[in-house]
Amino acid sequence: MDLVSTPKNPIPLGASAGYLDIRKGVRIRYASWQSALRQRRGTVCIFPGRNEFIEKYFEVVGELRRRGFAVAVLDWRGQGGSSRLTRSSMRGHVGDFADYEEDLSHFMKGWCFRTVRCPITRLPHSMAATVLFNAATKRGCWFSRMVMTAPMVQLVGLPMSQGLCARLADGLTMFGFGKQAAPGKPEQWLNDVFEGNPLTSDRERFFRNIGVLQAAPGLAVGPPTIGWLNAAFEAMARLKDEKYAPRIRIPSLLVAAGDDQIVSSKAIEGLASRLRAGSQIVLRGSRHEILQERDAIREQFWAAFDAFVTGVALSKAS
Repeated sequence: MDLVSTPKNPIPLGASAGYLDIRKGVRIRYASWQSALRQRRGTVCIFPGRNEFIEKYFEVVGELRRRGFAVAVLDWRGQGGSSRLTRSSMRGHVGDFADYEEDLSHFMKGWCFRTVRCPITRLPHSMAATVLFNAATKRGCWFSRMVMTAPMVQLVGLPMSQGLCARLADGLTMFGFGKQAAPGKPEQWLNDVFEGNPLTSDRERFFRNIGVLQAAPGLAVGPPTIGWLNAAFEAMARLKDEKYAPRIRIPSLLVAAGDDQIVSSKAIEGLASRLRAGSQIVLRGSRHEILQERDAIREQFWAAFDAFVTGVALSKAS
């Protein structure tokens, strides 16, 4: 699938897009851009959250390029323009978050090392942060800094405690229901009601993203599978281990949304306090998708980002 352009969300100039073959039947889509400035500051790799796609970050790509960064973005397997893993393309599925780490490894080894400029900063959102936390505990990590928006440390709004949900998902997966869709409307993205949505308080950006999916429905994903939830609960459980966070040695800035109805800002704060080189800020009034928020909130994010990537120390409080 080529990159999708709409009048309100045009493709940034100079895009290079393609696919990487991961294994038989699985390939991932990626896109990259060079810096818009002669004085280059390195590379930022954007890693979208669940149910996101490259096109959603076109605005962010432009902002990073104007700061002097080259930029790369991928679509994780099971979503966006990458291979789907169930008969129904609307089911977002993986059986283990290690599958996402395989995507990451191929992305970095098969493409980034041949083209990017160091240092490399990673910018993951939500689910992607959970994946990259684990990658950061392993030898040979490719990144010099991490800036994470609304990292998926703990989910909120579940019908029961996360522990009970995890045990239920594990049991159902063991009995062969892993690829069945979790309860939820299969075509949530078709619900274009802005009022009360948990993602953003910015009406224009909300409908801009809806417009991309209306132009290219194949980018959309519905609710996750039970197997995906089981894998997510296992990945989040690792983050609670007191011995886990100190193994992450890469300087990290965790940016929490003050009005997040999807992940727990309190849990993000707790994790940040256990990191060897971690800072945390809370953007008050922001909903879950910080980079899709209104300008006043995004300006706070970019101020924190600019300070962090240039090495200025940040307070852990907002």
